Amino acid sequence: MQSTAPTPELYLAELSEDRKQIMYDLRNVIAENIPAGFEEMMGYGMLGYVVPHTLYPSGYHCDPKQPLPFMGIASQKNHIAVYHMGIYADEALLSWFKEEHPRHSKFKLDMGKSCIRFKKPEHVPLELIGELASKMTPQEWIELYERVLKR
Repeated sequence: MQSTAPTPELYLAELSEDRKQIMYDLRNVIAENIPAGFEEMMGYGMLGYVVPHTLYPSGYHCDPKQPLPFMGIASQKNHIAVYHMGIYADEALLSWFKEEHPRHSKFKLDMGKSCIRFKKPEHVPLELIGELASKMTPQEWIELYERVLKR
């Protein structure tokens, strides 16, 4: 379910009542923890956090007009999704997250390469997501992106 909302505020306003609070909470915990330099914006139909062109003029290799994506949160049809490109690119960060998850949640970890899925709002481990958001600066993400993902 991709939104066409042009702003994060409008995206959040259009959510169903059962998803609004958790999405506000996710947004807040990310904002409180993500290092300075990342910017919040709408991208790919979800609320995203990016390295702006002012810090990384090359932009995203798939579409250089787009800023470099880092994180995203979305209310999908059957789950709440947290996307984190650093987990996809950094084995050590992925290992840390997999090790920490059981300490923050009694539910089985459901994830793809960069997508972490939560079936219900109460399953989202906000403290862990906040800590995950804090683990990489924009400069560290740029360096990792150029070394591992950019082709």
